[in-house]
Amino acid sequence: MFDRKFLSKKYWKRAFRRKRDAIAVRLFDTRLGRDILVSALGPRVRTVTVDCGDHVLSFSPADYIGRKVFRKGHFERDHVDRLLGVLRERGLLRKGSALLELGGNIGTQTCYFALSGAYGRLVTVEPDPRNFRLLSINIADNGLEGRVTAVNCAAGDREGQLDFYLNRKNHGKSSALRQSPTDEKISVPVRPVPDILLQAGVDPADVGLIWMDIEGYEPVACRSMVALMARKVPLYMEFTPAFYGKDQTRGFIADLAAHYSECLAFFEDGERAMKVIELPTEGEQFDVLFLG
Repeated sequence: MFDRKFLSKKYWKRAFRRKRDAIAVRLFDTRLGRDILVSALGPRVRTVTVDCGDHVLSFSPADYIGRKVFRKGHFERDHVDRLLGVLRERGLLRKGSALLELGGNIGTQTCYFALSGAYGRLVTVEPDPRNFRLLSINIADNGLEGRVTAVNCAAGDREGQLDFYLNRKNHGKSSALRQSPTDEKISVPVRPVPDILLQAGVDPADVGLIWMDIEGYEPVACRSMVALMARKVPLYMEFTPAFYGKDQTRGFIADLAAHYSECLAFFEDGERAMKVIELPTEGEQFDVLFLG
């Protein structure tokens, strides 16, 4: 004989769980809910993979960029769309050309550029071993191995080894420049850009865009790209006077102005066309597209 009291208790427990789970699903499908969920993941969860619509991305839930992807479904994809729109309007997109990406991180922008179809080949360079592992996974998971070559090194003006500092909370802030006393120092290989392109089997003449996000190491990397810059290949970078210091910023601007006369600077209050030589020598980070 069945125990009706037991069955009734079991039924209500199941009903409560279903209701609880339905509420949780609705909550965690909001940006606030996703923020709570990813922030609550402990150190045992090392990698999370999310469906971002037209691609998938794997990331560390302990990393700032990964948490942004989880909350919003992308990381600054609008910046890629904005850049491609400017290049398209100015007739600077060459069909079948190559993209050189310095600072590939986990492959967010790599995927966005590849999905855009604007470039036939992509070479992405990333020195942080934590990021490079995920970059390789994201290239493979999105079926991009035939178009994207990932290189695990830093881009610099010489070949050898480089002291590199791993930021614990924001892997995108890892850099050749120590930014926090808690950064972990490691050694990574550094190679000049011509050698990187040679390894990837890309003719420098085919490079149609340089995209650079390397946390203050831009002046050094640019010294190995003189041939590309002399051809006035469009160059997009994060420009950070606060990293360089006023004197080095002046010198960097002079080096850039030797190859580019015009640029488009993207500030918080909007974009501004200006002469390269007029770039500010003080202040915080902003994006710049260097043109002919």
